[in-house]
Amino acid sequence: MESNNELKRMVAFAIVAVIILMAWEFISPKPPQPEQTATQETAQQTAAAPAGADLGTTKPITVTTDTLKAVIDENSGDLRGLDLLKHNATGDASKTFTLLSDSPEHKYLAQSLLIDAKGNYLLQDSRFKAAQNNYTLNGDKLEVRLSAPESNGIQVDKVYIFSKGSYLINVRFDITNNTAAPLKLDGVYRVLRDNSKPEGSGYFNQTYAGPVVFTPEGKFQKVPFTDLDDDFTSRRDTADYQRTAQTGWVGFTQHYFTTVWVLQPKGGNSICQNGACLLDIKRRSDNLYSAGVRVPLPAIAAGQKLSVPVELYAGPQEYSVITKVADDLERVKDYGRTHIVAAPLFQLLNWLHGMIGNWGWSIVLLTIIVKTLLLPLTNASYRSMAKMRAVAPKLEMLKKQHGDDRMALQQAMMKMYKEEKINPLGGCLPMLLQFPVFIGLYWVLFASVELRQASWGWVADLARPDPLYILPILMAVTMFIQTKLSPPPSDPMQAKMMKIMPLIFSAMFFFFPAGLVLYYVVNNLLSMAQQWLINRKISAGAPAR
Repeated sequence: MESNNELKRMVAFAIVAVIILMAWEFISPKPPQPEQTATQETAQQTAAAPAGADLGTTKPITVTTDTLKAVIDENSGDLRGLDLLKHNATGDASKTFTLLSDSPEHKYLAQSLLIDAKGNYLLQDSRFKAAQNNYTLNGDKLEVRLSAPESNGIQVDKVYIFSKGSYLINVRFDITNNTAAPLKLDGVYRVLRDNSKPEGSGYFNQTYAGPVVFTPEGKFQKVPFTDLDDDFTSRRDTADYQRTAQTGWVGFTQHYFTTVWVLQPKGGNSICQNGACLLDIKRRSDNLYSAGVRVPLPAIAAGQKLSVPVELYAGPQEYSVITKVADDLERVKDYGRTHIVAAPLFQLLNWLHGMIGNWGWSIVLLTIIVKTLLLPLTNASYRSMAKMRAVAPKLEMLKKQHGDDRMALQQAMMKMYKEEKINPLGGCLPMLLQFPVFIGLYWVLFASVELRQASWGWVADLARPDPLYILPILMAVTMFIQTKLSPPPSDPMQAKMMKIMPLIFSAMFFFFPAGLVLYYVVNNLLSMAQQWLINRKISAGAPAR
């Protein structure tokens, strides 16, 4: 009989564990699944030209500012490389972070093109030419002009404008119509990317990576690679996103960083003034993924010129930066399904940082504030746990008294709980109500690029693991002490699990960002103090308030 009961408990424990893992999987953003990648030759040809035009060997133009180092292909005018000089690489902190790339291992670039009234790409057989191949920002702005030879009476220049201290790149077409008839063109602005995982992604440290779009009609929408794969395989176009827009933005996002074309800059005019812009997100035949927009341009009268500026943001998801670029661009900060909780928590954290000036101490103070706000819930849980701990000796006596008579034991326990005014489940509901807050805080601290390269004490980068492992060790110690303050489980198997859980969790936290572990350590310390005080009051016979 006892072996059967033990088996039942093991099965029950396994079921609970599976449910917890499934819930975690549901809440956590899903990583993109790798597909077959394009060969270097095919990807380069299709990325360089819109319709298979052969532009030959690429000719890089290097542009260096105080915030970035960009590589523009002189022939096609594509932005094919972008290093963020103020951010270090995820894998090697001695190197700068590469956002856009045209390497064989990773394709991620930005294109801007023109289409004529017949749907043909205007410059598919032309090459741009720049005055030089290296540019360096010396003032507030730097202009890089690429000129294509006049073709059929149409002269096109593409102008990149870089600004000091900015990740916003202005891309402008200067179009001159030297023909005798009006000219009608559309602009196409898109970001191309493969579906490889960002560097440093792992099972416990991944956020959404893929296409994103924001429109007032559809709000913020993610378009997962898997949805686009399904459309590509079935030759359908059923991916869920808004297809037309008058304003918004579209592009790609990943952990900490984003690249989007902006349809309407903050405080500026929309580029969709001559009709609705058409959004287009898809997987291409070269296995690259495209997220872009087609913009109707005003007609250019004979002998006239038209300048069409569009802004591209390619940089970190810093709240203080992206909120000034476009409306609702802060939505690219990926909090998964906990956005409704996480967004205000980040606002509070950001406000605290503005007051304190240090992200580490801001996390400490945020933890104290959240713990204080949750006191009514946590007090209820800890009072219930303290009462259970106080009656633990009586519970052991009942077990010895009734032996294997489960029915009699259950009846005796319920009678004791009634006499002692204890609800054995009284601590569960308050804990469950706190769960969304804890998960929201997890994603706030995990998804905030603001913690990247932010120091606190001996930790040089709160977005990387603690180099001395002090915080994970403290985490294990505080968890172990908490188990001692909690009522001992009646089930021997559960008791063993309670003993090894600190070791399991501390092993996980060795790989977590230090800022996240800091939150859990401070939270544990506060919880220990709260539980100790309540245990002491219950043991002394005083009401725990």
